[in-house]
Amino acid sequence: MNAAPTTSAPPPVVRRLGPPLAALAAVAVPTAYVAVVDPNAPGHYPDCPFLTATGWWCPGCGGLRCVHALAHGDLTGALHDNAVAVLLFGVLAVLWLRWGWAALTGGPPPRVSVGARRWALIVLLVLVFAVVRNLPVGAGLAPPVV
Repeated sequence: MNAAPTTSAPPPVVRRLGPPLAALAAVAVPTAYVAVVDPNAPGHYPDCPFLTATGWWCPGCGGLRCVHALAHGDLTGALHDNAVAVLLFGVLAVLWLRWGWAALTGGPPPRVSVGARRWALIVLLVLVFAVVRNLPVGAGLAPPVV
């Protein structure tokens, strides 16, 4: 006897939303900690080893202060602390929203492909940011000294 072909129903919405919600929780928990424990107060977080060794701001310097400012709704302060991080967080938020929408509607998860040219552009942007924020003309891009 031939068995009738079975069609599998799409997984329930709660199961589809599991991975995007787990990713959100994985970001929300450390963000809540940084929102409560102020990185502007000395002694709470380790110093940047690159800054300590060279005296120059690395591309990530000010990232925790940026997260703290964003968690408190201070976009201007976040941009001052680390503009590249704000840009990255914005891109990641859009990607997460697309992922969540696809999970909610049952569509396929969005694919993100970054070719060699885009990677080169991203690396160039980060390098230019790192250099400019260490020059007098880019002092506004450097986080405040604590």
